[in-house]
Amino acid sequence: MATVEIPALPVAPPAFYLGGRTIARNTLLNLICSTVPLAIGMVSIPYVIHQLGVDRFGVLSLCWIMAGYFNFLNLGLGPATTKFVAEVLGNGEASRMPVLVWTSVLLSTILGVLGATALGAATPLLVKHVFNLSPGLRGEAHKVFLLIAMSLPAVFAMGPLRGVLEAAQRFDLANAVALPMSLANYLLPAVAVSLGFGLPIIVGLILWSKVMAVLAYLVLALLLFPALRRPFVFNRRVFRDLLNFGGWVSIGNLVAPMIIYLDRFLIGALVSVAAVGYYAAPYEALYRASVFPGALAGVLFPAFSTLRASRRHSDVEALFLRAVRYVTLSMGVPTMVAVFFARDILSIWLGDDFARHSGLAFQIIALAVLLSSVFWVPHVLFQAAGRPDIPTKFILLELPFYAGLAWLLISRLGIAGAALAWMIRVLAHDALSVWMCARLGLVPLRSWLAGRLARTLSVMSGFAVLLAGTSALGLSLAARTATVTALMVPLSMTLWRHALGQEERQSLVRRFKRLPLSIPSAPG
Repeated sequence: MATVEIPALPVAPPAFYLGGRTIARNTLLNLICSTVPLAIGMVSIPYVIHQLGVDRFGVLSLCWIMAGYFNFLNLGLGPATTKFVAEVLGNGEASRMPVLVWTSVLLSTILGVLGATALGAATPLLVKHVFNLSPGLRGEAHKVFLLIAMSLPAVFAMGPLRGVLEAAQRFDLANAVALPMSLANYLLPAVAVSLGFGLPIIVGLILWSKVMAVLAYLVLALLLFPALRRPFVFNRRVFRDLLNFGGWVSIGNLVAPMIIYLDRFLIGALVSVAAVGYYAAPYEALYRASVFPGALAGVLFPAFSTLRASRRHSDVEALFLRAVRYVTLSMGVPTMVAVFFARDILSIWLGDDFARHSGLAFQIIALAVLLSSVFWVPHVLFQAAGRPDIPTKFILLELPFYAGLAWLLISRLGIAGAALAWMIRVLAHDALSVWMCARLGLVPLRSWLAGRLARTLSVMSGFAVLLAGTSALGLSLAARTATVTALMVPLSMTLWRHALGQEERQSLVRRFKRLPLSIPSAPG
């Protein structure tokens, strides 16, 4: 039987290793892995709900939530492994990989055992007293919660093992494992219920897919890096470095939901529960639609780490500015068009009632999402620079001020006030990020005010002003659509000339020429 061999990476990555083509390809792979499972879930979840019933689907949803929540206890060891392995690759010190990787995997597994013990001990309490479960459902819930607990050691080890592949920019291999695992979350329940299986078997199948994914990551890591096959000696310094970095990431992951969902609670307390619905629907749609920045950030993090370790500081700055420019180009025009047609979109999507109540909030949220999307880039740069504490400290600093501002604006303006408070917080976070990048010597302020990034921001701002002026004219939907369509031609030409470099334009032309534009004639 023939075996498939994956060539190991060289000790030092070649010059093209972090080129634009690699970044673009890996970002596309991350996008596919993020969006395809969501599309499958949109189709499969209604069927699963119908077959299982609402109560049992609620237990299944709790399993998904609990698995995700307990992963916070992993102390950010996945990102920590990605960073330190990427630095090892940048320095050409492959001999350090075993102690880094296996210390992280060992620590993750130990944390998984502790989490499994805690969840297993808490399961009777959760089933009988915490969750309002019918007596006939408690037995099944008890079994599935114990299954979740048993899987935690393997699931915790997944982060560091995947981090090894991402540090090597092998997102093709990482997503080749992650995509089937994500699809399994939605497809396995649908297949299982069609065969008449109950909740324990459904959850067991999902967890089996995660264990298989861990084994796949392990095999791929060993094939890519033969140095990992050597024994390692436990190193206290590595242990401390991993915990120090991952701890700040973990704290940030725990605090971020507080600041993200605070507005919903305040709206419910100060306005009404119905107003929460008017606010949450456009918020969730706009926030989840911005998948590109997250996909790009996942690729940039190991790239920044490798470049900084190899002291290619000018390349770090160039990659940073290019990434901000690409996020602005990809998100800017759709966001401004969504703002321009906000009430029409809401009317078609959710009805006239939502259009009346949520129109202004939708517009403000869209602008805030654009601003927050751009600053995924400095977020991962801080982490790559060994300062994961900075984004977390920013959030901790912002939280009390944001809470007071949100309380004030929601009391006076309702859900539009909630959106405005969030946008003001995002602007403050962005300003702090730009200032801190300059203070740490990562990206000077002058880089924002010159070059193609500055021209891109100027063109986008001019387009926003034109749309705002057109909106004030009170035109019909047909007239506004025609106006935006007409504006797209000069906008595209201006961006093509001033926002993209010659090499980028030539690359796009080459890719366009390779597209199968001709339509084959019918046979016969």
